[in-house]
Amino acid sequence: MPPSRWDPEGRAITRRAFVVRAAALSWAVAVGGAGGGWATSGRAHAQGPGPRLAAPAGGRWLTRAPLPLARTEISVALLDGRVYVLGGYAEGRVDQPLNQVYDPASDAWRTLAPMPRGLNHVGVVGFAGKIYTFGGFIEQNRTAIPDCFVYDVASDTWRAIAPLPAKRGAMSVAEVGGRLHVIGGRDVTSVGTHEVYDPAADAWSARAPLPDGRDHIALVVLDGRIHAIGGRFNTFANNTGRHHAYDPATDRWQERAPLPTPRSGAAAAVVGGRAYVFGGEETGRVFQEAEVYDPRADAWAALPPMPTPRHGTGAAAVAGTIYIPGGGLTVGGSRPSTTHEAFVPG
Repeated sequence: MPPSRWDPEGRAITRRAFVVRAAALSWAVAVGGAGGGWATSGRAHAQGPGPRLAAPAGGRWLTRAPLPLARTEISVALLDGRVYVLGGYAEGRVDQPLNQVYDPASDAWRTLAPMPRGLNHVGVVGFAGKIYTFGGFIEQNRTAIPDCFVYDVASDTWRAIAPLPAKRGAMSVAEVGGRLHVIGGRDVTSVGTHEVYDPAADAWSARAPLPDGRDHIALVVLDGRIHAIGGRFNTFANNTGRHHAYDPATDRWQERAPLPTPRSGAAAAVVGGRAYVFGGEETGRVFQEAEVYDPRADAWAALPPMPTPRHGTGAAAVAGTIYIPGGGLTVGGSRPSTTHEAFVPG
C-alpha cells in the first residue's frame, strides 16, 4: 500500500468533548496559565490546598545540531547518554523506518540500522543497552499494528519480540524496575489500556488502566511513580490537562494537579526530580509553552517558552540538559522540521 499523504487531524468537537475542553481550560485559569510563579492545583486535597511556592527558577535555550532530515511524529528514546529518534514522517512519507542517534558530547548525529518496518506514533523506551518499540501506525495517525521490536545498540540489529496484546499507536512508554509500561494510545478511539512488558520473559501482563482513555500523553517517572500528563480524547480538538500518577507497588492511579496548558503531542523529560513539559498542539495552534511540575508540592510553574513551537517530538535529558529534536511546525504533519533545541533548567 503506498504511504498516505499528509492531511489535517482536527474534527468537529462533540458536546461531551466541549464540556471536557471547557473544564480543562478552567483548570488552566485556576493554576495561572502561562503566567510566572509556582501555582497550586486549585483542587481540594485531603490534607487541604497544596502549598504555593516561590517564583520558579528559569532556564535557557540552546540551539543544537539539526536533525539530518526534517521529521515529525517521531519517537524519542534515551539510552546511555544518547538520544535516539525513530520512525515518523519525512520526505513525503508517513511510514519512515529511520533510526538516528544524537551524541550530546560531540553535538553530532549518526544514522543506524533502520526499523524493520516504517511507522509513526511508535511507543519507545531505552533499557539495558537496547531500544524497545511498541505498536504504531502505518498510515497517517491511523491503522495501528501490534508489532513490537527490540534494537541492540552493540550489534546495530533488530529482532521481533512478543506483540502487543491489543494493537494501538500514539501510546506512551516508561520503564520502572526493569518492566516496560505501555499506557494509553489509540486504535480507532482513545484507550486507557495499561500493559507491562517483561524483557526477560518476553511476556505481557495487564495492570490497572488509566482512569480516562487518552492518547498522545506526556509520560515521565518521578520517585518511582509513572505520571501520565495531558493528551487528548481521540483528536487534538479534545485536548485535556488531566494528570494521574501510577504507583506500581499498589497498582493504583491517583489524580494530581492538572497541566496548566491542556495539550497533546507534547514532549516531556525529568531533571532534578521535576517533570518538564514542552510544546504540543491543538486545533489551529502549535504550543510554545514550557511548564514544570514539582511532585512534592503537587504544583506547576511556567518556564521560558520554546524558541520554536513544535509538536510530534519527544524529549530526553542528559546531564541536566533536555534535548528536543525535530517535530512539526504546524498542526498535523505537513511541516516537519530539522530544528533541534535544548533547555537547561535554571
